[in-house]
Amino acid sequence: MQLHRTETKFFITDLKKEKKYDYETYTRNDNDGPRTYNVGDKKIPSVTTILSATQSKEKREALDRWREREGYRNAAKITQDAARRGTEMHYVLEQYINGVGYLNLSNEGAQARMMAHQIILNLEPLKVVYGSEVSLAYEDQWAGSTDLVCLYDGKPTILDFKQSNKPKREEWITDYYYQIAAYSLAHKKNYGPITQGMISICTKDKLYQGFKMNEDKLKEYEDKWFKRVEQYNKINRNNA
Repeated sequence: MQLHRTETKFFITDLKKEKKYDYETYTRNDNDGPRTYNVGDKKIPSVTTILSATQSKEKREALDRWREREGYRNAAKITQDAARRGTEMHYVLEQYINGVGYLNLSNEGAQARMMAHQIILNLEPLKVVYGSEVSLAYEDQWAGSTDLVCLYDGKPTILDFKQSNKPKREEWITDYYYQIAAYSLAHKKNYGPITQGMISICTKDKLYQGFKMNEDKLKEYEDKWFKRVEQYNKINRNNA
């Protein structure tokens, strides 16, 4: 993809949009407990809700230790700043991909734009977009929203954008793999094939990282995801 600038906005050129699927849209609930999506007449748990509820003891303890090191107030600020930065970066990318362009002269807007640029400049294999901010649900088991369904390297792909405070090791991003797997399963069930996952990350210092899931890795995490869902359902039954 290439970036083109007019006097007031940036745009992406040489990116094709193709309406291959008629995607439904599900509204999200964030204000009454764990996140859910309205799918038909049901409230379905989000992918991130399931991941959070089934988080390992080791991961919870590591997060607690980080909060203690940072101090709870500073840790909360770091988390909030990262969330705002990520939201703005996603908005920039969505505006570019939808052909709207983007201009925000605030410091936060400038940082988000530069992070988005780093991602765009590293997505040369992305040529066709089937949908952005695509709602996906698997029966009444889970639901969520993926950033892109696209052709990447000529393969039907689920692609998610992430921001980070610092570079990631692959062993730190297994939850991202689970998210891609959950979206892939839902897309396969309702719309069409997915044979690849892609996670595009940019740090606040504008370092880009890309993690690709080939078909074998995708299948591995799809199988693991069903086990996480079983674990989540068991927790709910025990708490009922």
